[in-house]
Order: sequence, then C-alpha cells, then structure tokens
Amino acid sequence: MPARMDRGTCSFSLLLFCAASLLMLGKGAGASLQELGVQEYFSSLQAGRASLAFFSRNVSPSAQPFLEQIENSVEALQDYGISVVKVNCPKEDISRYCGKENALKKAYLFRGSILIREFPTDALFDVNSIVANVLFALLFNEVKYVETLADLQNIENSLKGSSNMVFAYVPATGTAEHRAVMEAAFVYGTAHQFVLTTEATLMKDPGNDEPDVSAAQLLFCHCQQATELAQPCRRTPMEQPLTLLNIHRHLKLMGAPLVTEVAEDPEKVSTVHLQLGLPLVFILSQKETYEADRRTAEFVAWQLLGKAGVAILPRDVVDLNVLLRSNVALKTPDEGVPIKYLVLEDTDEVITLVEDKSKFEQIQEDEDDEEEDEKENDNQDVQDDQVVEAVSRDRKQELPLEQIRTLTEDTFHSALLEPVRMVVLFYASWEAVSLAVLRSYVEVADHLKGTPGLLLSKVNCWDWPEVCTKENITQFPAIKIYKKGEQSLTYKGMLGSEELTSFIVLSQVSCPLKLATVDEAEGYLRGELPPELSSYHHASVLGVFSKATSVAREAFVEAGNILSGHVTLGMYLEDDALALSRKYAVSPPALLLARSRGQSVQGIALSKQSAQDIVQMIRYELLDTFPEITVQNLPRYLQLRRPFLIMFSNGDIGQIESKELLKLAKRRPQQAFVTCWLNLKNTPAGRGILRAYFATLPSLPVLVWVNLHTGGQVFRFPPEQSVTEVNVLSWLEKLKAGLEIPSSTLSEEDWKPPLPAYNFLQMMETTVPEFALRTSSSRGDTQEQQQPGSSKEKSPAREEQPEEPGMSTEKGQSSGRDLRGTAPRLAARDKRHSEL
Repeated sequence: MPARMDRGTCSFSLLLFCAASLLMLGKGAGASLQELGVQEYFSSLQAGRASLAFFSRNVSPSAQPFLEQIENSVEALQDYGISVVKVNCPKEDISRYCGKENALKKAYLFRGSILIREFPTDALFDVNSIVANVLFALLFNEVKYVETLADLQNIENSLKGSSNMVFAYVPATGTAEHRAVMEAAFVYGTAHQFVLTTEATLMKDPGNDEPDVSAAQLLFCHCQQATELAQPCRRTPMEQPLTLLNIHRHLKLMGAPLVTEVAEDPEKVSTVHLQLGLPLVFILSQKETYEADRRTAEFVAWQLLGKAGVAILPRDVVDLNVLLRSNVALKTPDEGVPIKYLVLEDTDEVITLVEDKSKFEQIQEDEDDEEEDEKENDNQDVQDDQVVEAVSRDRKQELPLEQIRTLTEDTFHSALLEPVRMVVLFYASWEAVSLAVLRSYVEVADHLKGTPGLLLSKVNCWDWPEVCTKENITQFPAIKIYKKGEQSLTYKGMLGSEELTSFIVLSQVSCPLKLATVDEAEGYLRGELPPELSSYHHASVLGVFSKATSVAREAFVEAGNILSGHVTLGMYLEDDALALSRKYAVSPPALLLARSRGQSVQGIALSKQSAQDIVQMIRYELLDTFPEITVQNLPRYLQLRRPFLIMFSNGDIGQIESKELLKLAKRRPQQAFVTCWLNLKNTPAGRGILRAYFATLPSLPVLVWVNLHTGGQVFRFPPEQSVTEVNVLSWLEKLKAGLEIPSSTLSEEDWKPPLPAYNFLQMMETTVPEFALRTSSSRGDTQEQQQPGSSKEKSPAREEQPEEPGMSTEKGQSSGRDLRGTAPRLAARDKRHSEL
C-alpha cells in the first residue's frame, strides 16, 4: 500500500495522535460511515488502497450493533489509509455480495479491486477486533503467525545476524492486545520482524514447565547479535501491559545504544532512558581499567535492559569532584534531584539499586541523617529487619482492597452512624508492621466477605492524624470495632488473620448472651449458638445465678465486657436456675463450662465474685489440659509459674505416649505442674531451647522436666524407659527425693531483649487477653496441690489487669498533625509491636 511507504519514519507524536484519536472514538467522536451503491463503490476502488465494505439491503435489528462498531472504527482505520464503506444493495441485485443471505452477514476487505479476506460479522464485535483483524489480514505476509516451537525456531534461525524479532503472545485474536501488536507492526514492520502466536506453550520458559500465560506478553529477541546458528537470541520481556504506547516505549529502549559513552558533565547528559522516565547508571571508569569497566558496563546493561540506561564515564575526560573510591553514579529522571555517587561492591548491588525500590528510596534520603540513624539504631535494625524485609519483598504486589473501605477525615464519623458493625484498622502507610498487618487484614476481609451487618474499613493515620488522635490511637497498627449506640471494642490480640477473624466473629454476639429459658440454656451448653457462630467450635461458658446473687451477676456482666470477642459467655438468671445448677452439682453463683458441644459439662463454683477474679478463672479454665506449646501461647502457661513436664518431638507424638501423658495431666496431684508438648516442625524455636538444655541436641522424642521459676534445673526422662503414667510418676518421685542428677542448670541471667520496646513477651503477658481454647477433654480440680521437689504454690497465679496499649511520646511532640513528625524513619521510632 502507498500508505506504508514511509511508516518506518513514523514518529512518537503520530502514535500519540493515534492514541488520542482512539480515546475520542470512545467518547463518540469520529468520522461518519460512508454509504455508497454497489456500482458506485466498485468504481471508486483505487489500486493499492484498502477498504472494508459491508453489503446490506435492509438493516435488521440484529445487525445494528455491528454497524455501530463499524462506524466507530472509521476514524481508527483511516489513520492507516483504510476506508470503511456501507454498500446498499438494491433488491434486484443477485450478485455475489448482495444476492445471498449469508453474504450479507459478512464484511469484505479489498485492496484495490482484489478481495483479501471475508470476515463474519460476529468476529468484528468492537473497534479493537475490527482494527486488529483488518491489519492482521493486510500484514499477513509480514507478521508471521506460528503455532509450534519448530516454526518459531526456524524464523529465529533465519534472522540471526541480520535482524531482530518482536515476538508477541495474545490469548486470542481480536483483543485490545492483538490490536496493539498489529498497530505496532504497521509502524515498525520494516525495522523488525514481528511474530505472533496464540499458543501458550510457546511461552514456556526452559527452566519452568508451567508457562506464565495469565496475560498477553511481548518479547524483544536480539537475533541480530547472534552471529552463529547455535547461538540463541537474547530475549528481553516487556514488563508493562501490552498497549501500543508501551510497545513503542519498549522498542525505543531496545533501539537505544546498550552502553552510552559520556564525555561531558553527567548533570547535562540526557538519554532516551531519562526521557522515558527511567534512571541512568554511570559506571565510573579509569584509563587503566577501561576495557574491564566497559565489559562490566555491558554486563550490567543487559541485566537492566528496559529498566534503566547504562553509561560509562571516564574520570580522566570529565573533572569529577567526587571521592576517588566512588565507582557508580545514579541519575534519576526527576528534575532537581542531584546525582548520587556511590561505592558498591559488585554488579549485583548495582542491579539491586535499580530493581529494589526500598534500596532506591534509601539512597534518596539525606546522607547526614542516614549516618546518624545508623549509629543510633544498629540493634533496632536487627530486631526489625524480618518484618521490613518481608514488606519490601512483597511491595510490588498490589493488595486486593476491594472488600475494605478507605475512610478519611470527612467520611469516618458518618461511616460510624451506619447500621452495621464497623471494623476499623488504624495504620501508618510508612510503617512496615502496619503494611504486614494490612496483608492479614485483606485475608480477613476475604474470609468474612458477604457477612451481613459487617463492614471492614481502614484509616491511614499518616494522612488523617486528627481522626487517629481523637480515637486515642497511640500505636500502630490498632483495630477497633464500632456499633452505633454501643461502646467501641479495642482488639489487643495477635494480628494474624485467623485470630483476628475469630475475634470479629465472636464480637458480633452479646457477651454475655442472656438466655431466657432452661431449654435455651441447655441448648447453649449443647452448642446451639447464634447463627453468627455456626462455624465456631470452641468451649462455651454459662453463668448461672439466682435472684439473690446480684453482686456476682453484675461482676459476671463486667467480665463479659472484658472478654467480648475472645470467648462465648452465656448467662441464665431465672427462678429455676437452682434446678439447672443442681443438675451439674453446683450452687449459684456458678459457671458451667461446656466442651465439645455439650458432651462434657463441668460445674465450677464462683467462690470469688469480682470481675477480675471471674476473668482470671475463665482464662485459666479455658487453657488446654495437655497443650501443644507454641510461641503464641507460651506466655499464658509461664504465667502459672509452675514447672513444665514437656515432651519435645519432631512431629506429632505417638498415640501411646499422648494417651499416657494426657492421663497424667488429668490426675489431681499433678495440677501443680504443666504437662505439655512441643512440635519442632510447628515451632522450630524449640531447637534453640533444647540446645540451651543440653550440650548436644538429643534424639527425639525426649521428655524433660524443667522449673524455670525455682533453680532452673533441667532433668531428662531416662530414654531407656517407656513413657507411661506409672514410669513418669515414679521418676517424678525420685526428682522430689533428690535422687536424680540434673542434665543441666539454666543460668540465672535474665534473657532480655536488646531494647525495652522489643520486650514482646512482656507485651503479650500484660496486654493480650488470648486463650488456647480447648475443644475436648476435662480438667480436674484446681485446688492447690503438692508438686515434686517444691513447696505448695498458688493455683492459678493472679494475672494482672491488662494495660491499655500505648507508645511513648517524644519530648516536645504535640497532638494533632504533629503525628506526621513521628514518621520519617522506621529505625528511629520507639515502636511497640504488640502483635508480634
């Protein structure tokens, strides 16, 4: 076609004009569809000029959508010298194009008077499909379509040493991506060989059997540099979405010099990379090492191709006022940002500098402040690096936040007036732990999707500090639950998705839940819970009170407010409450603890009737009889201040040992110590514990007695004996009599964190009201008992009132917008990550 004679010189401005034209089409702008008679149309055809024709008699309603799309495509096709015509057929015309009904359901592409292709009208369903299919037909001999790896390899081999190849994969023809490829081929077809496929197998990576074909892809294959047939063509993928402008940008970058030679002030250098918004890396070279530096620059350039430009800057040509040891410089496309001169160890650090956004931002910070932070926060960085590293690693992954409403200063208070239970995450967008918790929050939102009367939302305290100040948010992240007409509920537990989901579900039900009849109370003990808790299978607690026990009743209600969201509490207060309590051998006031949906109900008298005593009792009773120790639940058992009889295993313990140790845990005399086990596969930190107990790591499983609160002596159960209730009891008697020699004695030195702000165990002990809820088995009497080798201990230990979470405020810092002043650096903050 004549229109293709100068397309190789088509500039970027033309592409922008085309894109603008397409946008205008989407808004209804565009040329009108030309209508001609049959004779008039064929007589108007010009040699070499392409036209798309649709023959019609009477336009039926079914053809109207097609005509609308044809009309919308007129201007887009005119940009490529292709006319679009509606040809009106007279009734008496019985020619090929007008005479048959099937012919009227097709569109025809002509070059001059020669028919190139027939298109079924249902294949031209929108502007993208029309432009893509028409250009595909016109460029059929130039844009190679391949279906097999052998065909692709043959084309590569034919191009080696002479030309480069643009290889595109689209899941289907007629799509927007297919159109973008064909429009790019129309412009760049004389410069590169375009190859198209819809076969996903052709995109398979040699090192990966599963191809990543979730979206259209484009590869630039550097075949021109492959001078030997056996040498493969390098491939550079386009990482942006497959659009015409992105393809143009990618091809511009591929056509730029691999390494730019610089012989002027680098501040004045401008390359295509900087013009397209990418950084430019300078390799500082010396005369003596120029050849090696050149090879280094080329290696880096290949690794960063499409991501940054690389230039080599000889020191002896340009007078650089920088340190002699500096070997790399970085220039960003941002105006006013000075060039950074760096000292890097190897090429990996150069590549990381460009690809790792967190590293890039770190370089942009003021160097003096950065050095000061490093001096002050060496230990802090060590404590925080795992969270920061995880967030940095995943920062390019966009979170699906569709289920979470974003609240601002203008919408926060109005949202709280809605008739729903509103869960609000208060976080700081600059803070690593906040971003990690936001990921868990997304999982919670996905799990609770569709729950009626529940809405999850978030407030960025960095953007809206007044909101967070008024809500008494003194640490990040924090979660509150609001319900119109009720007091807000603050979550103080672990911020994992499972724990948080459980809290939100439980908080939907009144705590305590007031039951009106004996049948309701009995059903509650059998596990007949409200619909919101249909998937909740933990233990339930029922308080039974008579009319005369008002003090205990009020204390129980207060305890329910404290425990709301952490456990299900019911309350029965009627005239026949005495009969219900007698059934379980207790007198009001009393607690009935139901496990396994009523299969086991235990009656517990309320001897102490303050709210805190009731909270303490419920927490203790909900501890497992024979728990698996984890990092999360260890503080709750340490609070009992009792010796541990603990079985270490590398997986689940055997059924026989489990049965014997459970029998031992249920015996009344053994309530004075904690019988438990630790699975090293679930809790790898157990290996460090064993190394502290023994000189060498013992063979597993191993049963250990240790008293962390008195003496710190560690005893190992004889490995030659089988773990049975009788053998363990006999061994414990020997310990009591002083007849066993300890394997080791733990140091009396306190194990303290490097900084007080990172005393996570203390935070969990004082602020986190969590429970290892038990689903089966029963607990024996909780009275004080004699333990081997020690005097009587109180059972259980009194737990302190949970403290309100807080964070120390820097001197001179005021409220309101000054909260922003606490943000600049993670390492310089005295943060309290109670969720850890």
